[in-house]
Amino acid sequence: MQYRFDIDSFKFMRVTTSVSRWVLRAAWTIFGTMAIAAFFYTVFSFFLNTDLERQLSRENRMYERLYNDFLDQQKLIGEVTDGLQEMDNDIYSQIFHADAPSVDPVGQVKMEMSGDIDVVEKNFLAIFERLKEGVAENVPERSPIADLTYAQTGASVGMKFNPFYKIDSQHGGLDIIAAQGEPVLATAAGTVSDVTRSGKGLGNVVTIDHGNGYETRYAHLSDISVSRGQKVVAGKKVGTVGVSGNTFAPHLHYEVLYYGIPQDPVNYMFLTLGPSDYANVAFVSANTGQSLD
Repeated sequence: MQYRFDIDSFKFMRVTTSVSRWVLRAAWTIFGTMAIAAFFYTVFSFFLNTDLERQLSRENRMYERLYNDFLDQQKLIGEVTDGLQEMDNDIYSQIFHADAPSVDPVGQVKMEMSGDIDVVEKNFLAIFERLKEGVAENVPERSPIADLTYAQTGASVGMKFNPFYKIDSQHGGLDIIAAQGEPVLATAAGTVSDVTRSGKGLGNVVTIDHGNGYETRYAHLSDISVSRGQKVVAGKKVGTVGVSGNTFAPHLHYEVLYYGIPQDPVNYMFLTLGPSDYANVAFVSANTGQSLD
């Protein structure tokens, strides 16, 4: 309770508060409390951030910086995909003499893609017909070294730096790194058309005629296990890895020729290598700039 001194009566009088005054005081108290709360909420919202908000803000800034990189990567993936499609077409053209049977994976489930599906079916039928004719029977589709890994892959066909002449020159085969004495295997059935023993160039070489325009050549051999005119089956040992001829280290120089034209041997290993191994071998062979011979 509150009291006040009345100078007229010289007495202390109790102070009474009206209902309206109580209501007004309560209203001001509530308003003041809400104003203070709004002030602190504004300060915390606009000037003070929580740990979660700071983390999200950092992530947003990071994504803004990486956005252009993502676009470049997406473009690169598209170019790689197009390159793989061209490689598939080249492989099927060389081996089966038909177009590669490929369509959009998403489009396969759409009925309106029936035209593309008809093309794929036609290509498959053409391939099967050639297989029945025995055209692909002796295609060199194996690896000449057992259990080949991408770590053994060297330079493939193309302009490569020659370690002897110190210039870029045409490299006609695939360098496969292996220990001296490692067995070298025929990649398809055929007839040994030539055996060369030399201390220069490709050194000791075995050439096999597989028919249908295909030949394979195995160079820098140490020992030779076959003779000219001998018929061999796929997987037959023709020699061992060596350092004969011009080479700095033991390895096999392996060539695939189609009517005398050098082919990329990697393209003929896709049936015996797993998808990831084949992709790694293809990448390493294409990006190795120096040959071993």
